[in-house]
Formats: sequence, structure tokens, C-alpha cells
Amino acid sequence: MKNKEIQEQRMRGYFIQATKDMLKGEGLKSISVRSIADRAGYSYTTMYSYFKDVSDLIFLCVNDFYEECRQHVKDQTKKREKGIKSLKFAIKAYADFFIQYPGIFELFFIEKVENFKDKKAIIDQINFSLDSICEEEWNYCVTKGIIRAENVELMKSQIRHMVLGLLLLYLNRRMPPSYTEFASQLNMQLNAIIDPAVPEKGTITPSGNLAVKNSLISINIGNNK
Repeated sequence: MKNKEIQEQRMRGYFIQATKDMLKGEGLKSISVRSIADRAGYSYTTMYSYFKDVSDLIFLCVNDFYEECRQHVKDQTKKREKGIKSLKFAIKAYADFFIQYPGIFELFFIEKVENFKDKKAIIDQINFSLDSICEEEWNYCVTKGIIRAENVELMKSQIRHMVLGLLLLYLNRRMPPSYTEFASQLNMQLNAIIDPAVPEKGTITPSGNLAVKNSLISINIGNNK
């Protein structure tokens, strides 16, 4: 890589990092050409040498934040046994990421779509970020017959809207008033959506295997005497 390219990459990195720090700490209200330039330690005219406008910078931050959220969920679930509990924990870890960084939640889900002009791919990535970040957990549950494949898309939709609704109310209206109550409500809603879709023992799983309880076997044997 040539020195000029290295310098350009370094300069772009300064402005991107400054924007990310401001979004994490102060939210969208803090973002302007001058504020970003001041945080980066350069003039706003220098910034325009590397970026078209502020929305171009914000777009790059969205990509980075998405990957940070994915890594956060992965780190929180890597030592947990795969299954329903791991799926629920991944969803909770996703919610906790935005509680830790409310400015990123604002950028992802409150910022007007037109400010991401010509960026349909990133908009879709944001809208379905919970689904994609938890995809490994969903796939495991389906593959193992823990959740029926035909139920998954509806469950994802219900959970997506529920999680975002709870976050919106908690971060912007402090309803419920404490994190403990927020976590309790999130857990209760997840149980209400996921648990009914998990086949009980004694039912036929998607693979066609019959799981029969010992007590049922005893009853059947007794009836055949």
C-alpha cells in the first residue's frame, strides 16, 4: 500500500472514530460537520476531502455498529449450551447492547429513513438485525426439532417488534422505570412467544421421532394386558 493510501485510510479513520464516539456518547443531536471535525482534531474542510457529507460518515458508522452488536451477542452466548435458553439469552444480549448505547438505537431505529438515501441494503440490515444476529441460534433450534420451521418467521416478527417496542419505551420514556423491570418484562414476553412453540415431550417432532414418557409407556402396557 502506498504512503498516500495509508495516509488517506488513517485520516478517514480519525473522522469515522470521532463520529462513532459522539453517536455512542451523545447521540444524533451532537452530530454536525463542525462537531465531528473538532472531535477528530481537523478542520471541516479537511473532512470534505475524504467524505461526501455527514450522512456518508454516518452510513459507515452503521456498518461498524452492526458488527459491534453482532460481536457483543456472540461473546455473551459463546459459552452457553445451544438451545432455547441460548436463543433467549442472545435476544436479551441484543437488547442490552442498545441499552448500553442508546445513541446507536436512535441512529438505527429513530433516524429518518431518507437520511440513508440510496442505502437500501443498510436499511434492511438494520430492520432485520435482530433476526440475522440471532440466526445461528434459530437454525440450531430448527435443526434439532426444538422449534418447528413453519413457526420461525412469525416468531421472529413477533419478537422483533416486541423487543424494539420495549426498547423504545424504556429508552425514551423510562417505562418501565428501572432496568430490572425492563429485563423482567422482556423475559416474560420471550417466554410467552417462544415456549408455546416448543414441542412437549410425548409429541412427534419434525423429524418424525416419537418421544414417549415412561409414564405413558406404563399406561399403554397396562391397557394391553
